[in-house]
Amino acid sequence: MIQVKSLVKNYNDVQAVKSIDFTINHGEVVGFLGANGAGKSTTLKILTGYLAPTSGQVSIDGLDIDNDSHNIKKIIGYLPESNPLYTDMFVYDLLKFTANTRNIFGVDFKNALDNVVNQCGLKDVVHKKVGECSKGYKQRVGLACAMIHDPKILILDEPVTGLDPNQIIEIRQLIKKLGKEKLVLMSSHILQEIEATVDRIIIIDKGAIVADGTTKKLMNQFMGNVQLTLEIVGLTDKKLEKLKDTFNKIKVSKLKNHHKAILTYKKKDDPREDVFNFIVKNNLSLLEMSTKTANLEDIFRKLTN
Repeated sequence: MIQVKSLVKNYNDVQAVKSIDFTINHGEVVGFLGANGAGKSTTLKILTGYLAPTSGQVSIDGLDIDNDSHNIKKIIGYLPESNPLYTDMFVYDLLKFTANTRNIFGVDFKNALDNVVNQCGLKDVVHKKVGECSKGYKQRVGLACAMIHDPKILILDEPVTGLDPNQIIEIRQLIKKLGKEKLVLMSSHILQEIEATVDRIIIIDKGAIVADGTTKKLMNQFMGNVQLTLEIVGLTDKKLEKLKDTFNKIKVSKLKNHHKAILTYKKKDDPREDVFNFIVKNNLSLLEMSTKTANLEDIFRKLTN
């Protein structure tokens, strides 16, 4: 479990993190979102013990970050954005070196190696040099280094940066699989990826938490409207006026051979059945009826602009 209470981080006169609070439980995969300079990376570095907070409390699995940072590092696996790897080393040697720095040797190392090679899908590259691996495999190697000591908690800073769509899907599937066994906190600028991977989203802006909840909860909370788009054939001037009178918030534009209409409504006031009945009753032809609801990008822009 991660518990953060009244966390503050100052850089001279600049307050990068402004008294934030959140709790994350084991078995959760949580996305941590924020624009550049929002305090996201600073918070992650504090959680991993690489930065000291100015004030506030951080507890990792019951251990206090100020007094137990050494023990906390034993139960956290951290993949930083830069993913520092020794490209001239073989994957096997890098994993062995990383394990040895955590006092994992002999049979314990062999078991740890087998575990991360299987979990991260490294069987085909374990005897290759890191520099010969694709970007996707390099991310897997970085993740394996973060996991070699079997941590309870994984903190991943931009784990899919620079990957192609196929590689992103591979890493996403791996993170979701790991989330069944561990607490996973990940940040990413790729909002669609966060939406597809995590169970819960925390958004930080200008050092403060501005949203915390599931994607569905955030959509209901911040973006409750639905946009209905219609393409209609056969609208005479008289029928057009009738349409506007029936649905007073509808916006209609004339296209070459038909009309396009847009109606915005609250989710609880779904008008689609009434619209369809109007179309049938007035002998109109419907080319399209589609809805668009808010996505994570809409919510993020609304909260951070």
